[in-house]
Amino acid sequence: MNPNDVIPGYLPHEILTGEPTRSARLKWVIVVDENLAPGQQANAVACVAAATGAAIDGLQGPSGADASGYEHPGLAWAGCTVLGASAEKLAATRAKAVAAEGVWLADMPLSAQTTRVYDEYLETLAGTDPAELGALALSIVGERASVDRIVKKLRLL
Repeated sequence: MNPNDVIPGYLPHEILTGEPTRSARLKWVIVVDENLAPGQQANAVACVAAATGAAIDGLQGPSGADASGYEHPGLAWAGCTVLGASAEKLAATRAKAVAAEGVWLADMPLSAQTTRVYDEYLETLAGTDPAELGALALSIVGERASVDRIVKKLRLL
């Protein structure tokens, strides 16, 4: 089953912005290749985070004004943990996420950072065997226990 067939999200009554992030029903983690250069890591994390924010209902909290009245856009109220892993562990983590029921996954294949035209990226992706993706980062959202099983023993970045 494609994990994106079932996209988890929050119902309005589940958005608990006044409680600790651990009280959220869903857990969001990003796992990035720890051996990438810092700029490549930041790019990969930003790209999978953008895909996640667009896909998961209720993930973004409400905007808020500072003391001057300037309105700051809402951030992920339930938090996001960023973990590091070797390329091998990243591939194994991706396989676990793909196989897990009720887990949503956004990944950033190597070709996303090596092509400069999005249509070329899509063309390259279409011809890439899943075992050869070379994922640079993963964004995983699902029930807390499921996500914990997928990422256990990975280190905080």
